[in-house]
Order: sequence, then C-alpha cells, then structure tokens
Amino acid sequence: MGFASADEVCTYIGGIFETAFTDDEIGPKLAGTGIVLEFAFSEPEAHVVIDAANQKVFGDGLPGGLDAAPTPGATMSMTADVGSAYWQGKVNLPMAMAKKKISVDGNVAALLKLAPLSKKLFPTYVDRLKADGRDDLLV
Repeated sequence: MGFASADEVCTYIGGIFETAFTDDEIGPKLAGTGIVLEFAFSEPEAHVVIDAANQKVFGDGLPGGLDAAPTPGATMSMTADVGSAYWQGKVNLPMAMAKKKISVDGNVAALLKLAPLSKKLFPTYVDRLKADGRDDLLV
C-alpha cells in the first residue's frame, strides 16, 4: 500500500531521528556529526530535515513544519518506498546511488558519517511499523 500522505512519511521517517536523539548511545553520536540533512521524498512528496547538532526534526506535518528548518548541507532524494526500505536495512546505499534510486546533493562526506549510525536505527523503525500495524510498509 505505501504511505498515504506526506504527514505519514514525516511521522515515520522523521520519528526515527526523534527516537535516536533520545537514545543514550546514538543521540550524542548523531549530534556530534553536526549534519543538517534533508530527505526529499516523492510518491508522496514529503520533506524531512534533520538538524543533528540541535537534535531537531523538521518536516511536513510535524510541529514547526519546514519553515524553521536550517539550510541542509546535503539532500538525499528518493521515493518514500525506497526511503522506508532503506530504514528497514533493505537498501544498500552505494548500490542505490549507482542505480539512481537515491540521489545525493551537497556534502556527501558529511552524509557518510551517518552510515554507521543509521544501521543502529533500523530495528527502531521496523518495531514502530509493527507496533502501529503498518505491515503494509514492511519489506
């Protein structure tokens, strides 16, 4: 079925980072990257901006929306389904970039700082989908 709206995309994918910022192990490491990263999704169109240094998440349908979001240093663009599959650990980032399923603009080096941390977030995302009965989003 997939995501029904931008609000859903931002709630679930933005929620990964909201949870990460409260984690005693991952939160400080994520903040230490200092990255401001935008996820630009299509199908449905949605935007999530992660301000790691200030431990804030901005997005369509989230409190504060995108208006207060800082300028991202890097942007990852993909369909919402690819984004969901990535956060389930089902997408190899370099391969997806090579096949043009994910495009990256801006500071790729900063983005690569997140790769080791993102793997620790996969179970959080999958658990949330299951808890909310969103088996339709599981890959």
